[in-house]
Amino acid sequence: MIIFFVRHANAGTALSNPKKDEKRPLDDDGIEQCGVVGRALAALNVQPDVIISSPLKRATQTASLIGNEIGYEGKLQLDPALRPDASFSDFRRMLEKHAKHEAIMVVGHNPTITEFLARIITKSGSEAILDFKKGAVARTETLRHAATLNWFFTPKMAREIQAAAAAAADKSHPKTSRK
Repeated sequence: MIIFFVRHANAGTALSNPKKDEKRPLDDDGIEQCGVVGRALAALNVQPDVIISSPLKRATQTASLIGNEIGYEGKLQLDPALRPDASFSDFRRMLEKHAKHEAIMVVGHNPTITEFLARIITKSGSEAILDFKKGAVARTETLRHAATLNWFFTPKMAREIQAAAAAAADKSHPKTSRK
């Protein structure tokens, strides 16, 4: 199975009230990050069979916005196994529920999304050191209970690649005058 791990995009400062914090939306920067990341994933032809998100608003918004950019037409699945306080066992059970799919995208929060990615790509089950920025995406391929990290990028990297590609495209077209 291919698993795309996504950390929710920027949503400003955490609120002290946990119930209100669950409803905290993406800020303008977070919405822009979703567009950049979604377009990069579309350029890579990422087509998950299902997108599964934490039920918290900032994660569902990230999942929905990225899903729109990649042309995802399925229903967004919400699963508490992607909440900030979920356990790795919860995450494993969620993966087993979706084992019939060839490719899934999971959208969650730190520290759990980083822990889940780190634990799934290390054979020993220990944590790898990852700097999983807001809005970042990792692609893994699983084989039984281990996975290989194929690639990883942040919104900043996606912006820089898109800018470089646009500059290269401008340079490749010779300027000619039409009279």
